Formats: sequence, structure tokens, C-alpha cells
Amino acid sequence: MLSFDLFLPAFMAVKNGILLTILITIASFALGQLLALPIALALTSDRKAIRAPLSTYTFLVRGSPLLVQLFIIYYGLGQIDAVRHSIFWPLLRNPVYCAILAIGLNSAAYAGELIAGAIRQLPAGQWEAGKALGLHHRILLIKVILPQAYRAILPALGNELILVMKGSTLASAVTVMEMTGAARVFVAKTYAPFETFLIAGTCYLLMGAVFGRIFRAIEAKVAIPGR
Repeated sequence: MLSFDLFLPAFMAVKNGILLTILITIASFALGQLLALPIALALTSDRKAIRAPLSTYTFLVRGSPLLVQLFIIYYGLGQIDAVRHSIFWPLLRNPVYCAILAIGLNSAAYAGELIAGAIRQLPAGQWEAGKALGLHHRILLIKVILPQAYRAILPALGNELILVMKGSTLASAVTVMEMTGAARVFVAKTYAPFETFLIAGTCYLLMGAVFGRIFRAIEAKVAIPGR
């Protein structure tokens, strides 16, 4: 039976994981965006030797569940001696860093395909005009191509941030006490799943609304005047 007396204790339990959820979301999204651009450039490359490995990467990542990828990174990498004796082991044995890495790599595959698609949609004449003006490939990419590509996919990137936030809920599967993990612990103590997850869901909804508003503000700022 629904108990309103449990809403406040449930919120107090869930709120302990809010900052960790925000940290995982922002760090994973930032890592994903950092890797997405090189992936996109590789996917749009004319050289098959560069394009093929990244196409395989995005195919594998987008075609498999994020939870499986998280388990592979958290449980699987520890089985490799070279990893355990590497300088990265102090990070990879930490579940928070593993969650950020798994979600970030997953986001990079989706965002990379988004950016690559936006680059492919731009008229080929822009490349030709830039070359005719004597612009270096790098300058043409930075000054002309990428600004248009990112402007076109800003709404999709905002959605990707929301998906990353939702993906952060899986971090509890590797003992990370973000909001979902904290909610599960509280439910185990009180046997009140409805009240607890209603509070957690509301917190996620509010966070998603804030992230969405931030991206809408960015879209309005970079929008082309007159459109």
C-alpha cells in the first residue's frame, strides 16, 4: 500500500546519489564527445584502412547492450595480466571510472555516427570551393565543415546527453551507488519500491529537463539569424 510517510526518507536516500549521477553523466558525455570527432573523421575518410576499423567499432558498440559492455570492462579487463600490471589498473579497478569509460565509449559510437552523417550531408561543393580558394584541409574542416555539422546535430546531441544520463543507471550493476544504486539499497531495507523509484524517476526527469533546457539555450545561441 502506498505510504506518503516514505517519500521524504526515500528522497533523502536517493539524493545521496544525485551528485554521483551528474558526475557520471557529464564525464561520460564529455569523454564520448572527445572521442566522437576523431571517430567521425575516420568514418568519413576516403581511406578504407582508416574507415574500416572504426566502422567495425561503431557496429559492435551500437549492436550490443551497454550493460554487457560495462561488464566486459569492469569484470573482463581485470582478467588480463597486462591490464592488471599497467598504469591504468588503479583506474580500471574503480567501478565509477569503469562506468564512465563504458558509457563514454558507448556514447562515442553513437555521437561519431551522428557527426559523420552530418558531414556527409553537407554539399560536396563546399569542399571543392574551399580547395579552390586554397584553404588547407584542416582549416576548411575547422572553419567551414564542422561548425555546420555540429549546428545541424545539436538537438540530437541533446538527446544523446539524456541517453547518457539514462545509461548511468546501469552503473549500479557494478556496485556504484548513484541514484538507482541508492534507491535499490533503500528498497532492500524498506520493501517500498513504488515510493522509492517514483522519487528516483522524478529526480531523473528533472535532471533531463535541465539538460534539455541547456541544449535548447545553446541551440538558440548558435542558430543562424533569420531562420
